[in-house]
Amino acid sequence: MVKIDKDSHRPFYEQLVIGIKEDILQGILEPGDQIPSVREMAKILLINPNTISKAYKVLESEQVLVTVKGKGTFVKQVESRPRDLRRIEELQQQFNELVIEAKHLQVNETEIKQWLKEAEAKLGGNEA
Repeated sequence: MVKIDKDSHRPFYEQLVIGIKEDILQGILEPGDQIPSVREMAKILLINPNTISKAYKVLESEQVLVTVKGKGTFVKQVESRPRDLRRIEELQQQFNELVIEAKHLQVNETEIKQWLKEAEAKLGGNEA
């Protein structure tokens, strides 16, 4: 289940967005699974319901979640999620910026590749 680091520099809603995506990739949440309501999640995580609502809206706009009026919010079926080319371009830009930062910190290519392998292993993906 998602955890919020109250000492992190990253906003709570962003942590929740990443946490839910990670839970999906790890198989903790499966397509079709219902996630807690905004109020329930706010109680679980001890954060403001508006923060939860913002995260859910981001995940809906990214087509990760779908809300069915009167029934709840669910993990969207994978095959019904189209590739978002605009977001992929943004991700590539962010990746490039991370590589620049890594190089400035004298992180070498081998270390970067190891980080990628570790991240994929954590998420149950294939090795790079």
